[in-house]
Amino acid sequence: MKLTSMALAGALVFASAGASLAQPPAAPAADARGHAEGRHGQRPDPAQMAERRAQRLRDALQLRPDQEPALRALVAASARPPGEHERRGGERGEARALTTPERLDRMQARLAEHDARFRQRAEATKRFYAQLSPTQQRAFDTLHEGRGEHGGHGMRGGKGHGDG
Repeated sequence: MKLTSMALAGALVFASAGASLAQPPAAPAADARGHAEGRHGQRPDPAQMAERRAQRLRDALQLRPDQEPALRALVAASARPPGEHERRGGERGEARALTTPERLDRMQARLAEHDARFRQRAEATKRFYAQLSPTQQRAFDTLHEGRGEHGGHGMRGGKGHGDG
């Protein structure tokens, strides 16, 4: 009896495993923001992401038409240079052949690039902020409060990608 029960249980396990393997894989589910791209090695389109962020700002701040140029300047200053991700991937392979001082020099150059882009974003943000009414400024401050130094992106910021 005990052997029969164990054999039956084993058969059920194998049958259910076989049934689950026979099912076609499920389509990737879209997350709460409505985009499934960017998962499993697929990079989301940076232009689409920037437009979604701009639209969220337009909606949240109820921007006037005369404020649109400042928003476009902010979006342009926040954009990464085209092909940067692909270029960095190639640099990783090359870095293995470099000496430590050469790698340090390359890191220093990247930090200088990063700093220059940050300054552009900061200036564009200040110009955009100056175009906002006091009510819009308070709303903008609320949108960006509690995000820390990393802006709330990625693993360090803790909020995930695509959060304005």
